[in-house]
Amino acid sequence: MTTLQMAFADGMTIAKRNALKIKRAPDLLGGTVILPIVFMLLFAFVFGSMIDLPGMSYREFIVPGIFVETIVMSAQITGYTLTLDLQKGIFDRFRTLPMAPSAVLVGQTLSDVLMNLTSVVVMVLAGLAVGWRIHSAPYEALLGFCLLILFSYAFSWVTATVALALRRPEVFNNIATIVSMPLVFLSNAFVDSARLPGPLRPIAEWNPVSTITQAARELFGNTTSAMALPRAWPLQHAVPASLLWSLVLLLVFVPLATRLYKRALSR
Repeated sequence: MTTLQMAFADGMTIAKRNALKIKRAPDLLGGTVILPIVFMLLFAFVFGSMIDLPGMSYREFIVPGIFVETIVMSAQITGYTLTLDLQKGIFDRFRTLPMAPSAVLVGQTLSDVLMNLTSVVVMVLAGLAVGWRIHSAPYEALLGFCLLILFSYAFSWVTATVALALRRPEVFNNIATIVSMPLVFLSNAFVDSARLPGPLRPIAEWNPVSTITQAARELFGNTTSAMALPRAWPLQHAVPASLLWSLVLLLVFVPLATRLYKRALSR
């Protein structure tokens, strides 16, 4: 068996371990699903009644944004479980086993893909219940879901890097909340970025969350020509820009996370 085959096999073993951990602790998955459903109901039935969008229903506008919020929140479980394993000394046990060093991070992020798939399925059902519909061709909708999962995988490596740098679960949770909330709310996930005032508009337009949200809306057919056209390049070319964002995140944070993991093993 080649080194690459061993690394893949070991990564799948770790992914299975983490999937079983979620099965035994369903609150990890429940928290990332229940809160977005609460946001969906809150914005769709409370704030949505006060937000008017030309040419389309606010409920159809907001559901792709909820999808992106869900995968951003779900990715935080990567960092949280890594810090728990660090605290409990699980990494020291892995170091004594004949396994590829990359298997832990690969397995953790792959298990998060499965969790994000589950979250997206739940969100789709909730979206259909509140009135969201897909108006595009099946292949475009499939591409939209694939983009969401790809971005979630790339963002998992971001949270893995942050977790390995901070190393403590409570510190990671605080930092992750401080970063993720502005990342989601300073975007077009809940409101049209063209309506944001002053300097907030360019921040939202160049936010990767806005890019992937815009791409999802376009691929699901949840857009209208009655709304103002976006000015920023990432929103004008949302699908290729989303692929570019995911690639950049992987190129930057996979090596960083791997380096920090090796440093954690050497301590």
